[in-house]
Amino acid sequence: MKQVVVRYRVRPEHLAEHEAKLRAVFDALAREAPEGLAYSATRLDDATSFLHVATVTTADGSNPLTALPAFRAFVAGIADRCEIPPSTSDGVSFGAFP
Repeated sequence: MKQVVVRYRVRPEHLAEHEAKLRAVFDALAREAPEGLAYSATRLDDATSFLHVATVTTADGSNPLTALPAFRAFVAGIADRCEIPPSTSDGVSFGAFP
C-alpha cells in the first residue's frame, strides 16, 4: 500500500476553475470506479488551501488516478493556478475508519 499526500494553495481568482476541474475528477472516479484507489480532496478553512490523500493498493503499485483523463486535465496548468505550488509527500497509513 502506498499513500500520497499533496498540499497547496490556489490563487483566489482561480478558485472556481480549480474546483470545477476537481469536481470533474470525482465525477470520473464515480463513473469509472478504479480498483485499488481511495482518494480524497479537502478544501481547508482558509478557503484556498487544499489537501489531497491518495491510497493506492494495486498489485503492481500503479496509481489508477494518474491514468484518468480528468485528472490529467486537473493537473495541467496547476502551477499557474497556485499561489503555493503542490507539495507531495509519501505517507504511512495507521488505518482508516470506517
